[in-house]
Amino acid sequence: MKIIHYTDIEAKVFSGDAVKGVAGRVLIGQADGARNFCMRAFELAAGGYTLRHKHEWEHEIFVYQGEGSLFRDGEWIPISSGNVVFIPPNEEHQMKNVGETPFTFVCLIPSGAPEL
Repeated sequence: MKIIHYTDIEAKVFSGDAVKGVAGRVLIGQADGARNFCMRAFELAAGGYTLRHKHEWEHEIFVYQGEGSLFRDGEWIPISSGNVVFIPPNEEHQMKNVGETPFTFVCLIPSGAPEL
């Protein structure tokens, strides 16, 4: 069993041309003995955005706090705290923070996918 506050887990920071102001944490993963899923948390700073990408696996997202937008099918869809999102395999997507405060979400992916 593992019980820890998510902010006690060291964040990996991503920033560059394709990604800006993103801190990611593996909350529960292979190192914890998780066999089926990896749980991650991402925090996007004001003006931050993830890489626009697609991959072979599905993932599920729970928006914890803040205001963001999700790129899907060529358009941006507003999302905010309390929203849940299902992204099927091979669907291009991207998240961005459209608010003034951090935009934080939890993301589940299947075991075997890159954890971060």
